[in-house]
Amino acid sequence: MAEDFEFADNVPPPSDHMEDSDGLETRIKKYLRGDGANLEALQDKKLRGQLTVREKLYGKSAEAAAKAEKVRETVRDVIFLHNELFFAAAQKKYPYIYSRDGIELHCLKEHGAVLKLQFLKNHFLLASINKFGQLHYQDVTMGGMVGNFRTGLGRTDVMQVNPFNGVVALGHSGGTVTMWKPTTSAPLVKMLCHRGPVSALAFHPNGHIMATSGKERKIKIWDLRKFEVLQTLPGHANTLDFSQKGLLAAATGSFVQMSGNFSESQSYSRYMTHSMAKGYQIKKLLFRPYEDVLGIAHSMGWSSILIPGSGEPNFDSWVANPFETSKQRREKEVRSLLDKLPPETIMLDPSKIGTVKPPSRKQKPTKQERESEMEAAVAAVKDMPMKKKTKGRSKPSKNAKKKQEIIARTKRPFLEPQMKEEEALSRKKQKTSEEAELPKSLQRFAWRKAT
Repeated sequence: MAEDFEFADNVPPPSDHMEDSDGLETRIKKYLRGDGANLEALQDKKLRGQLTVREKLYGKSAEAAAKAEKVRETVRDVIFLHNELFFAAAQKKYPYIYSRDGIELHCLKEHGAVLKLQFLKNHFLLASINKFGQLHYQDVTMGGMVGNFRTGLGRTDVMQVNPFNGVVALGHSGGTVTMWKPTTSAPLVKMLCHRGPVSALAFHPNGHIMATSGKERKIKIWDLRKFEVLQTLPGHANTLDFSQKGLLAAATGSFVQMSGNFSESQSYSRYMTHSMAKGYQIKKLLFRPYEDVLGIAHSMGWSSILIPGSGEPNFDSWVANPFETSKQRREKEVRSLLDKLPPETIMLDPSKIGTVKPPSRKQKPTKQERESEMEAAVAAVKDMPMKKKTKGRSKPSKNAKKKQEIIARTKRPFLEPQMKEEEALSRKKQKTSEEAELPKSLQRFAWRKAT
């Protein structure tokens, strides 16, 4: 027994390398496609060789996936940046920016413990809302913080960007939805949407329609041009999303429902329904652009279903080109950086940018301008031909008298303002002269005498 104890004491403790290797093997098993096949029982040498190569590839891919599993902590949200080469992850303490290969590039400590992330692709701004209700805007090109605001409405993880104008919308526990831009510390819009907490919201691709869901089991469709309710649908949703063709997907628990607007009355009706396996809890819905596919993230992994008519069938290669080469991608990235919009251009109605400012109240014209306009009007009246009338009504004397009356009527609009100004000036001079005649002690009663 003593020898056994001495032998046990002499065993060296497991090293970190051994622990890492054991953990790596455990993770590799998670990514393997089951147990390998018994290839020795195969008689066909060619088939056995092909399957051996394939099994090696499966093992290498599982090992690569296990090695890429680097975070090992809570990740609340993930979003791509301007292209698929970079993405941001909202981890337990701070958000991080990674490359496509999983290499950590930046740690954004100023954002704090972030609950939700959004990216404004036309402005290259990363927006986040943390657990203290602080909204941050950071420029990912220069790295500077553009805006940092405290919403004052508590903790929320309901956040979405309007693709039409770049305004960030937040859903709060009091049933309100606020809309923000990075250059003002107060919300642009604060609207009461539900009587209970807002659980989800989504924007139509045209930016004029918003869908919100509340805990009181109602889904509302809003017209953002009038801020009015277009339609109220029964049911609850933990996540909402609009497709490129305007289909609305709503999910709660393990149930997904699609609604569509197929009439001119702009009313949404049930289009399709889908039920996941019992016990699956759906966390997020997202339509895949330019394809009739809906991605579903749930408690057991990820699934996708076909939704006919949801994606845009005709794509613009200048906006999204699925066949672009690496050279075209680099040119597109440079082009988008050159076309980057400043944060000041974010507003509720971006169509106002580039329009002519409406004329303000016209200033009073000067005396010379009035005289020149009056002379031009009088000259135009003098050159006007007179109608010839019969029975002696077109005599030269009568025509001259009529012209004088027309000239007087033409001068009247120009002379009346001048006469009013002269009268006001004369009254003012008379009042000042009367006040000067009075003793200093009685000048404060001069206005009574004038009345």
